[in-house]
Amino acid sequence: MRALISIAAAAAAVAALVTPAYADGPLGKKGDTLTLPLADAITALPVAAESRAGYQRSAFKHWVDADRDGCNTRNEVLKAEAVIAPEQAAGCKLSGGQWYSAYSNTYVNSPGALDLDHLVPLAESWDSGASTWTTAEREAYANDLGDDRSLIAVTAATNRSKADKDPAEWLPPYQPYHCQYLTDWIATKLRWQLTADETERDTLTRATTNCPNQPVTITLAR
Repeated sequence: MRALISIAAAAAAVAALVTPAYADGPLGKKGDTLTLPLADAITALPVAAESRAGYQRSAFKHWVDADRDGCNTRNEVLKAEAVIAPEQAAGCKLSGGQWYSAYSNTYVNSPGALDLDHLVPLAESWDSGASTWTTAEREAYANDLGDDRSLIAVTAATNRSKADKDPAEWLPPYQPYHCQYLTDWIATKLRWQLTADETERDTLTRATTNCPNQPVTITLAR
């Protein structure tokens, strides 16, 4: 009963913060913005069982050149996240530059040594609701440049260690980054109105106990 009361209270808090409230989905409609303390943001995640049935990575078209400027999503993120800007040649070919890989607390000096990670992996998004989306919605998710928490350049080794695991199964090896990683995970799930299974949400609650209960602001993408 207390859990039901807590969920109802979180839903009421979200409703008070979203304008207009509750249009297309539990949190509102595409373009609505909401701000919640971290603890309330976790509570606002809908809980549902996950299913990998029917998943294919090809269901999420990436990396696209949405604005047709010659640079695809991967290169747009690499340019945006560079600590030292790379040189750009014809066809948006990048060379040189430097990047900080937050998962491992290391610097990388070659774009080829980086993977572009979907913070919430494509398979995890499928498990959490994307299986019911349109093809266009899945493409938008896979190439989300509207929120800099959605995609992150990291070392290939850490990205492949993570694979499609959620925070109950994997956290970045660099422990001081955990609070940021978990906050960004929660924000991304809320942005796309994805669900969490019980183990995942319990892990998010427990793992953020010592994190600042800072405001999390999300603009809904769908």
